[in-house]
Amino acid sequence: MISYRTVAGKNRSMPEIPDSSYQNPAAGKPSEEAATDAPSPLEALQKTSEAVNERVTGLADSLTTWIDAQPWIPDGLVRPVHFVLLLLAVAFASWLLFKVARPLVLRVGKRIAEKSPTRADEFLFGHGVFRWLTHVLPALLIYTVTPGFFASVPWLARILKTGSLLYLLLAAYMVVDSLVNAITTDLQRTRLAQRMNLGALAQVIKLVTALVVFILAIALVIGKSPMVLLGGLSVFASVLMLVFKDVILGFVAGIQLSTNRLLSPGDWLEMPSHYADGDVMEIGLTTVKVRNWDKTITTIPTYALISEPFKNWRGMIESGGRRIKRSLTIDTNSIRLCDADMLARFHRIEHLADYLREREKEIAEWNEAHGIREDSPKINGRRLTNIGTFRAYVSAYLRTHPGIHQDMTLLVRQLAPEGRGLPIEIYCFSADRAWANYETIQADIFDHLYAVIPEFGLRVFQEPTGLDFRRLADSPDPADGEADSTTRPAPTERPDGSSDSAGPER
Repeated sequence: MISYRTVAGKNRSMPEIPDSSYQNPAAGKPSEEAATDAPSPLEALQKTSEAVNERVTGLADSLTTWIDAQPWIPDGLVRPVHFVLLLLAVAFASWLLFKVARPLVLRVGKRIAEKSPTRADEFLFGHGVFRWLTHVLPALLIYTVTPGFFASVPWLARILKTGSLLYLLLAAYMVVDSLVNAITTDLQRTRLAQRMNLGALAQVIKLVTALVVFILAIALVIGKSPMVLLGGLSVFASVLMLVFKDVILGFVAGIQLSTNRLLSPGDWLEMPSHYADGDVMEIGLTTVKVRNWDKTITTIPTYALISEPFKNWRGMIESGGRRIKRSLTIDTNSIRLCDADMLARFHRIEHLADYLREREKEIAEWNEAHGIREDSPKINGRRLTNIGTFRAYVSAYLRTHPGIHQDMTLLVRQLAPEGRGLPIEIYCFSADRAWANYETIQADIFDHLYAVIPEFGLRVFQEPTGLDFRRLADSPDPADGEADSTTRPAPTERPDGSSDSAGPER
């Protein structure tokens, strides 16, 4: 506390000015123990701090003397005015240093960055690394001048020094945060970003830095060593694991995703359990952001990508083709053996001429080898069918289609019928992977196939609609004309003389 004495010529007390020769017990070593040649950097810094403290203490004493000499200041307000003026002086000096030094540092740094051949400096400026570095200057000023200004009030000096150190820690954390963001942005342009989960790694570094800063801040506030706090963390280990459960699981999952290359930003992810179907925007420490095709954003816990199944379409993108897998359902009542008229018509189809010549030659040789004559019933021996010829046509058509990838799998096959016609599945890959172009190629193929199916004497299976039932109710008696025996059964005579017709074909 400040000690007061009586000044001659005044009926008031003023603070006693400390002797300028006073030295802090913690300051410096005795001269006989000091290095005789060149002092170490720590000793030089300590001597500089002593000199600054002496100079600042002298300024504080001069201010005290001036305040005490003013007759208009009441005796009871000398100390409050003294403290307020000192605090205002420290605050103004810090603000002035920040306002003057900040533009200079940023301007010089920007000129250096413009002359640099790399773009790293631009990322440092863009993410505010140098801006946060300028916040260190006022904190250092407060930390340096506080012991000298408030030497007679140790508790206030301790509070201001602690506050300046906390401000330094905050500025240091923001510098590290900005630096990590700048490095991550710079590495996103390299191939390393495709092999590693840089976003999760950056968040881990930020989390560890924040934890270190938090421990140091608590140690400063309570005046204990950080090692004491670290030793006590074992007591709260279970609580920390519960609080940071998602962070720990997400960190482990991020490492597995990066190491095994299961998922990368930009991949097409499909995960129905989380209603995600779109491009991966970001793989974070705890969540993965997916932009769906309807432009909505879905967040998925990172550890869910390890514990739950998902589909990554990266293989399709890297393969150069996009799969087409769709079926045509053929009405089984329209399937039949080919007669001479059908074969003559099929020979005029461009994609079937070579196929028919080879198949007819093969069938004729087989029938001759097994004693099957041409005038024997069609059920004997081997015969061409309209459905088999149609499959051959579809395969030949796809082989010549410019939108189909010819170096990848191409199949035209039958699937098991399930009471709704005979499915003919087309399995191939488009040469264009773009969504709109892929859909156009697929639609053009099936537009053509639906249009040519009647040329093969086939019909597409379709569930009856209300219009079909209306036509059935309004259809005339089939006895008026000759019904097609291949598509409609003969009417059955009822006891009352009416007939029961099967109705029109679908």
